This record gives sequence, structure tokens and C-alpha cells, in this order.
Amino acid sequence: MILHGVYKDYEKDPDVLRLLMLHETYFHLCGGLDNKVTVYPLSLDEDVTQKKKTVGTHTSYMSCCLFPNSDQQSCDKMVLIWDMRSGQCVQSFEGHESDVNSVKFHPSGDAVATGSDDSTCRLFDLRADKEVAVYTKESIIFGVNSVDFSVSGRLLFAGYNDYTVNVWDTLKCVRVCLLYGHENRVSCLQVSPDGTALSTGSWDTTLRVWA
Repeated sequence: MILHGVYKDYEKDPDVLRLLMLHETYFHLCGGLDNKVTVYPLSLDEDVTQKKKTVGTHTSYMSCCLFPNSDQQSCDKMVLIWDMRSGQCVQSFEGHESDVNSVKFHPSGDAVATGSDDSTCRLFDLRADKEVAVYTKESIIFGVNSVDFSVSGRLLFAGYNDYTVNVWDTLKCVRVCLLYGHENRVSCLQVSPDGTALSTGSWDTTLRVWA
């Protein structure tokens, strides 16, 4: 995989924190320092806050939340699955030893991958209701900020605070590739919908495209 492009235009906001690919939806999901997971309807109404709904609460702040199926994670080291209709937590996973910074559904929808400040990525199976894989090496001592799957789900891409992207074989639990190029922590990444490219964002104020 080689670098195909660098996009640098972040003088107004030098810290690249998120990459989003928008899908058709009628709701906006958010979480923050109030420990809550809140859903806002997408509406032309002047005050949509009157229609917001809290669907879950962590014991510490929310670092990220994601559609579909409303999985999320926070600095209480937990990964929680919520039923948006009832606002009830229907599944929870433990295993990480520090803040969970990122979560991503496996393409099959039957598992979630997580990245944490404990320097590990983990795979939790929703059907088995347990952790089934840990992706780590003794030489990796920096936290994980963002994770995403390849289209097939065989590869897991993870952005780290040591400026690198590690690529893991999800079945064998071994690292198959290491991407260098950024000059500061990799804060976010996402695989393109067709699976032919990977986009990464960093505190070095650049976006990079790998293919």
C-alpha cells in the first residue's frame, strides 16, 4: 500500500479529530463530556433540542459513538451496545485497561473492533458475548485512536499515537503491514466504501490517502 495523496488545509483547526462518511439517516448521534449518548432528529425546525433523546449514559465521558446499531465507547473502559428504542443497554464488554477511543462494526455486523489507550485493539463477538481476539505487540506502547475494517473484514487498520498505522490480520492476530508517513499522532482513519483506499488524518494537519 502506497501513499497517493496529501491534503493540507487545516490552519483554522490544526487538530484533525474525525473522518466522516455520511450515510442516509434521519438522526444525528452524539456523545461528550456529559457522559450521555444523545440522538437529535435531522429537521428544519429552529430548535431541534426540544426533540432530542438520551439513549444511554456511561460512567465517564463519551469519546466516540457510531451508527448503525448504536455501539459506543468511553473512558470508563467499557464498550456498550444500546437499544435506541428503549434507551437500554443490551450488551456490554470489558477487557481494555484504559480509555476506549474508537469502535467499529465488523462488516458482518456480528462483532465490533475497538482501539484503546492501553495500546491494544480488541475484537468482541456479539453472538458469543465475549472478547475473541487481541491485536498487540510488546513493541507497541502507544495508544490507538481510530480503527476501521477492510471491506471483507479480514484486515483491521489502526491509527496510533506513534504516528503510524498498523494493519492487523483479524483471524491470525498478527500485524501484516505498518504504514509510515505522518509526523504526529494518527487521530482518525477510514477505508473507502469500495475498499480500494485508506484515508488517514493526523495532528500534523494533513490527510493522507493510501492505496
